[in-house]
Amino acid sequence: MITPPDTDWDAENVRQQALAALGDVWDPELGLDVVALGLIYDVRIDGSTVDIDMTLTTPGCPVSEQLPIEAGDAVRQALPQHEVNINVVWDPPWTPERLSPLALEQLGF
Repeated sequence: MITPPDTDWDAENVRQQALAALGDVWDPELGLDVVALGLIYDVRIDGSTVDIDMTLTTPGCPVSEQLPIEAGDAVRQALPQHEVNINVVWDPPWTPERLSPLALEQLGF
C-alpha cells in the first residue's frame, strides 16, 4: 500500500530524498550529476506521487533517452513506496547559468 506524506515536512523530506537520489545520476559526457548540471527543474510531491521536471543540455544530446530512465530508476530505488514520473521539458531551454558553483569549477568556468 502506498502511503502519502502526512505533512509539508514529510513532503519536503521526500523531495530531498529524490534530489539526493538524482545526485547519483551522472552525465557520462560531462562527468557531473544531473542536479549539479542544473538539469532538474522541479521536484513536486503530491500525495504518494513524485513528479520531476528535467531537461537535457540539448535536444540532440547523446544520452537523451537513457538519462531520464536512469533518473527515474534512481528515485524509484530511493523511494519505492512512491510513484515516480519523469517529465522531460525543453522550456525554458537549459543554459550554462544553471550549473552549480561546483560544476562551474569542475568544468573550468
